[in-house]
Amino acid sequence: MNFELLLERAKAGDKEAREEIFRMYRPLLIKNAMDKNVFDEDLYQELSATLLYCIQKFQV
Repeated sequence: MNFELLLERAKAGDKEAREEIFRMYRPLLIKNAMDKNVFDEDLYQELSATLLYCIQKFQV
């Protein structure tokens, strides 16, 4: 499935589509939640919440 269709489904409330997008970006979230080679769980949670917010706000 192409990303645009996946994003449209996620914006419409499809939980599986949101989870698929989250899985796609999870490695990037983890990478950016590292601070001096230490994983920051709070930062990871904030980044995850921001990703979910952006899914809803992104215009296709």
